[in-house]
Amino acid sequence: MKRILSLLLIVAMVFSMVACGNNENNNGNVSKNEVVNSVSASGSEEPTTSDLKATISVQAETGWMAHYEAAKARVLEKYPNATINLIETGAFDHMSVLDNTDLSNPDVADLFAIPADRLAGFAQDEILAAIDAHSIAEAVGGYDNYDAGLGGNLKVGDDYLAFPMNIETLIIFANTANAKAINLDLSKPIEFTELGPEDMLIPAFNAWFGIALTNTANIELLGKNDSGFYSDLTTEWQDLDAKKQGVFTALYNYWKAHDEAGTDAWDSSATWGYMDSAFTTGNTNALRLDGPWGTAGHSERAGNGADLGILPITQVTVNGSPLAHWKSGWGLAVNARIEENPDQMELSVAMIEEIVNPDFAIDLFKQTGKILENVSAEAYANSDLSDVDKEIVAAVLKSYDAAPNRPLFKEWDSVWGTWETSVLSWSSIKPDSAEAAYNEIKAAFEAMMMNY
Repeated sequence: MKRILSLLLIVAMVFSMVACGNNENNNGNVSKNEVVNSVSASGSEEPTTSDLKATISVQAETGWMAHYEAAKARVLEKYPNATINLIETGAFDHMSVLDNTDLSNPDVADLFAIPADRLAGFAQDEILAAIDAHSIAEAVGGYDNYDAGLGGNLKVGDDYLAFPMNIETLIIFANTANAKAINLDLSKPIEFTELGPEDMLIPAFNAWFGIALTNTANIELLGKNDSGFYSDLTTEWQDLDAKKQGVFTALYNYWKAHDEAGTDAWDSSATWGYMDSAFTTGNTNALRLDGPWGTAGHSERAGNGADLGILPITQVTVNGSPLAHWKSGWGLAVNARIEENPDQMELSVAMIEEIVNPDFAIDLFKQTGKILENVSAEAYANSDLSDVDKEIVAAVLKSYDAAPNRPLFKEWDSVWGTWETSVLSWSSIKPDSAEAAYNEIKAAFEAMMMNY
C-alpha cells in the first residue's frame, strides 16, 4: 500500500542523511540508535497520546448516534486535543455518495461502516486504507482465531481493509399460536418438504433467502477457484447429484403449490405484505425466515410478542439437511485518503476500538441491534437484555456458527438479478417438472457465465 512505500522512503532518506553527515568520522557506518537519535533531534518524533491533534469524521446512522457519542467521549479522554466529527447519515446513503463521487468528497467520512459484500469493490477502487487488524483484535480482546471469522473475510491480498462491526445471518421467527393450530412441534427439527405451502414462508426468488435452501446441498451459485469462476447451475440436470436435485424439487413443489393457490408468494412486490399478513396471529403462517432486524415487526404481528418464538435457522431441514445462510456482517473501514496521515489513522483506530469495545457490547446491541463476534453467548445471556433479545442473539450465534463463509468478490453482484429473474419466470412459463424449472435457471446462469 501507499503508506508502506512512504515509510520505506522516509527510512531510506533518514539513513542517507545521517550517513552523509557522519561520513568523515565513521566512514558511513551508522547505528540504529544514531538513526533514532537523529530523528528525535529533528523534532519529528511521534506525538504522545495527549498531544495528538488530528481531526477525523465518522459516519453514524441516526439510531447509532448515542453509542457513537459515548465511544467518541471515551476516545477524547485519551486524545483531548483531537477532534471527531460525527456525520449522521445512513450507511447505504453514505455509500451512495461515495459511489457517485469519490473518496475525497468531504461528505464521505474518514471512518465508516460497510457490508462485507462491498469490500471487494471498494478494494478494487482503492477506497479503503489498510489497517493493523490483529493489533485492534488484541486490543479489544475476545478473538481466539481472528482470521477464522469475519475478520479473515475482510481481507484482500495481504491487507486487512475493515474491522468486524457485527455478524449477520438469517434465523427463523415462529408464531407459536399459528404453529399450535397446525400441530407443529417447535421443539423438534422441522422438515420443510413436509410442511404445507403456507406453514413456512420463504421469498425464495430473492437470492438472499434462496441461498438458505441451496446451501443445504452445497450448491455454488458462483464460485471462484484457481481456474477462475464457475457455477454449479450450469450443470445438466442429470449430472446434478441427488441432494442438489432434491433442493430444486423442493423449491419447484413450493412454487407450484403457491401458484395453484394463487398467493402472492412469487410476486416480487406484493410478497412482503402477503407474508406479513399471513404471519399475523390467527392467520396461516407459522414460520418466517428473516434476519434479526425484523424482530420488532414480527413481534407486533405475533400478538405483540405473546406468540413470538425464535429458532436457529438449522432447526428447519430440506431433505434432512439443515438450512444454512452465510457468515455475513459489517465492518468498520477507513478512508484511503488519510492512509498517509499517521495521526488520523491512529485516531480512527482508537474510534474503531471503542465502537466495538466488548465492555459496551450490550449497549451496542440495544442501540443498533448489532452483535459482536468476539463476545460470548453467555455474556449476552447473563446481561440485562430482554428475554426476546437474548433469544435473538442466541439464535444468530448458533446459526452463524453453522453457516458457510459468504463469497466476497465483486462478480457475485451478477447473481442477484440472474437468480431472481429466472426463478420468477416460472410463474409465466409454468414449467411442468422440477427439471424444466431448473433448466430456466440453468439457461440464465449460462448466459451470466459468458461474462467470465
